[in-house]
Order: sequence, then C-alpha cells, then structure tokens
Amino acid sequence: MDNWDEIRTAFQVARLGTVSGAAEVLGVHHATVIRHIDALEQRLGVKLFQRHARGYTATEAGQDLLRVAQATDDQFSQLAGRLKGRGNEVSGELVVTTLSGLSQLLVPVMAEFQKTYPDVQLSYLTSTRLFRLEYGEAHVAIRAGAVPQQPDNVVQPFLTLKYKIYGSREYIDRHGMPEGFDDLVKHRFVGTDNSQSRAPFARWMSENIPARQVVFRSGDLTSVRQGILSGVGLGFLADYECGTHPELVEVYAAPDEWATSLWLVTHMDLHRTTKVQTFLKFLKDQTKHLRAAAPE
Repeated sequence: MDNWDEIRTAFQVARLGTVSGAAEVLGVHHATVIRHIDALEQRLGVKLFQRHARGYTATEAGQDLLRVAQATDDQFSQLAGRLKGRGNEVSGELVVTTLSGLSQLLVPVMAEFQKTYPDVQLSYLTSTRLFRLEYGEAHVAIRAGAVPQQPDNVVQPFLTLKYKIYGSREYIDRHGMPEGFDDLVKHRFVGTDNSQSRAPFARWMSENIPARQVVFRSGDLTSVRQGILSGVGLGFLADYECGTHPELVEVYAAPDEWATSLWLVTHMDLHRTTKVQTFLKFLKDQTKHLRAAAPE
C-alpha cells in the first residue's frame, strides 16, 4: 500500500462514523474524504463502508482496516513520545512511572522539579503494569525488587527502602504493645490484597500472620498506609513514611530481608538527553538523605 493519506482517512471515518467528523479531524474538505474512501475501495477491490443517512458504518473489511490502522497510529504515538524526549532543553513532556505506594516520597520531589523547570509537563503514572520504555511509554521508570533485566535499558541503583511493622498510638492504647513474636501474630493487621506480591515483607506476612488476623486489605498502598494511621491494625511501612507521622509507633524490628531495592530505569535512546539527565540528578540530590548503601 503506497497511499497512507487514504488509509488515514479511512481510519478516521471508521473511528468517527461520519465524513464530516473525519474531515474536521484531518483538516480537509469533506469531498477529499469521500474521494480518498472511493479511491481506497477501488484499489482494494472491496467495500470498506456501508453508506446510510446517519453516516458510514465499517464493513467486515473496514473493521480489519480499522484494527491495523489503530495499531499503526498507536506505534506512531509511541514514537512521538520517544522523540519528544530528545533535545537539549529541559522542557516538554516528562513521563515518570512507578508503584503507587511511592507517591509520598516522589510527588514532593517532582513538584519541586516542576517549580525549578516550569517548562516541563510532568506525567506521573502509577500502575502494576510494566510500562515499555522502548516504545516511549515513559522516560523514567522507578522499579522495585530484583535488578530489572529488560534489554536496551540503563539501570542504576536508587534507594534501599527499609520496612518495619508500625502501629498508631491509638491502636497500641486499645490493644497493647506486642511482646515478642508469639504475641505479635495475635494482633490485627492491615495488608495488601495482592496474594502474588513479591515484596519480602508481604511474603513474611502471608507466611506468619493468620489470614483471619488481616482485617483490612487493599490493592491501593495509600489506603493501606491510611488504614495503619487510622488505627485499624498493625502493618508494614517504609522508614521514610514515618518521619511526618509522630502518631506511629515502631512495633517490630526489621530483619535485613525485609528491605526493598529501588532502581532507576531509562531507555538507552533517551538516557543521555538533557531532560532525563537533569531529572535523574535532581531526584538523587533530593533523596540523598535517604541514601543507603547501593545493592550489589
């Protein structure tokens, strides 16, 4: 196929269902849209649309074209995201992705970054889905756990988060301070509802705390934190989370295996761009007070 204008026109007609809507999106006259559709149908030898008073409805062949054109459009959008990261200015879109539970740590840092570089439009994506840096879905990923192994990515150690079991003073006043492990497992807990979590402390909880004692679960780590602060039960929090919450009490010392490593991940094509390098340096500078020995 050598005429992408016709395919793009057919894609918009299939997506919007009208010639006028496609013409408006494409910035052309409606007669141009009709001419492109007629030429493409003649070239392919099939009807792509059923014409009716309300507009155009894609035939089975038209639906096939729509799916292929949608995938192509998505790929071009992803490519555009990668190209936006190039250049020597600290401006434009910057997409950072990580787990939602790190918002308390990262959002204040990113807010300061945006104040320092006001021409940057920040997008902060939090999801359990692994965003594909090679397709330009994000400029910087902050990932937890084992060293990321995806090819063509640049991986740097960021932080080691140390977790302990905490409870609110309200909870301790009502239920008492656990005295040793045997007493600890009798207490009420707040935890994640993700049974597949690879976090060391989550595995410890599933192996040692009876399910009936986990009285509040959530897939939203911010809600887990709030449940602990609200006195619902004991739970795991990173040390950095507790500095601004004097109502929290450390309940159980943290063994080394509860620690979680964080990694800064960038794609090799964007790693050395001015914008990405500036953000990485800013992030490291703003969190240096939390810096622990880098994992080997």
